[in-house]
Amino acid sequence: MIKQISVFVENKKGRLAKITDVLGQGGIDLIALSIADTTNFGIMRCIVNEPDKALSLLKNHGFTASTTDVIVAEVTDKPGGLAAVLKLLDSADISVEYLYSFVRTPNENALILFRVEDIETAVKVLTDGGVRLISEPDVYRI
Repeated sequence: MIKQISVFVENKKGRLAKITDVLGQGGIDLIALSIADTTNFGIMRCIVNEPDKALSLLKNHGFTASTTDVIVAEVTDKPGGLAAVLKLLDSADISVEYLYSFVRTPNENALILFRVEDIETAVKVLTDGGVRLISEPDVYRI
C-alpha cells in the first residue's frame, strides 16, 4: 500500500501554484499527480516522496489535506492490459473508486494507481492473479 495525499483546492487563480510551491520549498518530490475538479473546487491527489512531511507542510500552510491508502500495480501497456487487471478485481466483487496512470516503466509496463474500498482483499486478488504490486519504497525511487 502507498500513502496518497489528497488536497482540497479552491478554484481560484494561483491556488494550485501555491500548493506546489509549498511542497517544492519543503523538498517534496511529486511522483504522481491527478486533479479532479468541479465548478467551485477540486481535489488534487498525489504521490510524493515524503507523505507525512507533505501532509504536515500543507496543513501548516492552511490547506485541507489528508492521506489515503492506495495500491500501485504494474500493468501490461498494451490493449487489454488494464482490462485484465480490472476483471480480476471485478471477479472478486471489488469496486474501484478511482484510478490513474502515472508512469511507464522501461520494460513497457504502466504503473496504475488504484483506490479501492477493500485494499487487503484487492492486494490478495491481484497478487494471486499474477499482478506485480509496487511497494512504497519502490514508488519513491521512481
